[in-house]
Amino acid sequence: MTDKEQAEKCAKMLQAIAEPNRIRIIEALRTGSMNVTQLATELNVEIVNVSHHLGVLRHAGLVEDQKDGRFVVYSLHPKVFQHDASKATFVDLGWCRVEIPHN
Repeated sequence: MTDKEQAEKCAKMLQAIAEPNRIRIIEALRTGSMNVTQLATELNVEIVNVSHHLGVLRHAGLVEDQKDGRFVVYSLHPKVFQHDASKATFVDLGWCRVEIPHN
């Protein structure tokens, strides 16, 4: 049985993923690291909205950020998102593993 702490961590991740623009951000980051401006352009979403969604994803431990000069570059957290040879991405929530097919 899943302990309370693991269940809360999993619920936090699932809540962060359960928003269409956040799913789109995750999909965009599958191709590589990007800054907020690049993501906003790629997704045709306002920078302030992308920044907000990235904050939620970062707080949930789904993305990492790294300062690169005057930009902050975001990437998928390697301990959560795993890639296999079929180009599918797996989300590892500890007790379950969810496949995100590559379109």
